[in-house]
Amino acid sequence: MIVRPAPLLPITMLLVTALAASAIDPFDRLTWLMEVLPVMLVVPVLWLTARRFPLTTLLYVGILVHSLVLILGGTYTYARVPLGQYLADWLELARNPYDKIGHFFQGLVPALAAREILIRGSYVRGRRMTGFLVVCVVLAISASYELIEWWAALAMGQGADEFLGTQGDPWDTQSDMFCALLGALATLLALAPAHDRQLTALAARRGAPRQPQSF
Repeated sequence: MIVRPAPLLPITMLLVTALAASAIDPFDRLTWLMEVLPVMLVVPVLWLTARRFPLTTLLYVGILVHSLVLILGGTYTYARVPLGQYLADWLELARNPYDKIGHFFQGLVPALAAREILIRGSYVRGRRMTGFLVVCVVLAISASYELIEWWAALAMGQGADEFLGTQGDPWDTQSDMFCALLGALATLLALAPAHDRQLTALAARRGAPRQPQSF
């Protein structure tokens, strides 16, 4: 039985609209392109896999929110997003923390995706091992992104400052990865029960009961 992913069309329309609006007058065109490129790549992938591997609503919504975070960061650059500046003023921070929000979602949403793939593919048994591998995947993704930032800095020189968004923080790389770790843990500790229920419902609709997770 084919399950049509109902949220995909409105999510796509919203993301295309947000991308179009953000492309009108971004602060730095190259930075915008580098920041929103993941969104441009993931939307076609979601449509290409929608019939064979529809996702849970929770994961679709997570991808939507993460994409909007990336688009907003690309529009203003992370060091200049007004929301982050408001938080910096409110919390009396020395720098705009919006990039940490982005890295938190870089942990939370890939953790959901990794968990969904591992469980639905029966690649691993047991909740503890699943959680361990999810955290490993998230940290690998976070480390890979930091390597991309490093390569961008080498290739672009001073032109990479807006993309890196370190704001003079010598520990920016480490804190970025820590925020991604927090996002992964938030998925495992807070979102896993709801995710399990949606996975079970999705498997039932597709006629392939999901293997229960156990300790």
